[in-house]
Amino acid sequence: MIVLLDNGHGGLINGEYQTKGKRKDWGNDGIIYEGEFNRAIVNGIIEELTKLNISYVNLAPEYRDVTLETRVKRANKYPKNSCFYLSIHSNAGGGHGSEIFTSPGDTKSDKIATIFGNEFKNEFPDRKLRTDFSDGDLDKERRFYVLTNTKMPAILTESFFMDNLDEFKNILNTKEGRQKIINYHLKAIIRTKNELF
Repeated sequence: MIVLLDNGHGGLINGEYQTKGKRKDWGNDGIIYEGEFNRAIVNGIIEELTKLNISYVNLAPEYRDVTLETRVKRANKYPKNSCFYLSIHSNAGGGHGSEIFTSPGDTKSDKIATIFGNEFKNEFPDRKLRTDFSDGDLDKERRFYVLTNTKMPAILTESFFMDNLDEFKNILNTKEGRQKIINYHLKAIIRTKNELF
């Protein structure tokens, strides 16, 4: 199994953020750039996958904001039956908690999303997982470009809300919080490999 890792949005180049918006300035409490957060989580996952000898590809190693089309094109070069696509994000919009998205329909992506949801709840038992059980499983379904245009199973995780001060100060902007986010993704990847591939 190969994990295709997509750190959403751009990063920082010479201190300049590469993606319009996708940030929250909390003044004296700090600032978060979603693309920087996404890269930190993906890099942490990569470090652990390397130790475990689990195959992965970083689909967007650049710090510039690689287009969605390019990310998907890179992913679709890999055999669809032996990999899955994992897009890493942090949310905004005034809510709280985390979410896991798949494309509409009942696919292998739903099974992967359920594993990720269960591992999130194990790692963050006191935090909310925002779910939609209307179709019998916990993931939310949307027609996000990277979910509908990839050939292989694909999920997108939204880890907490950048514009929620509690989640920013206590999770997203802390070493411990980021490590727990890495941990739940890593445990879910291992389970996905063992149970579905």
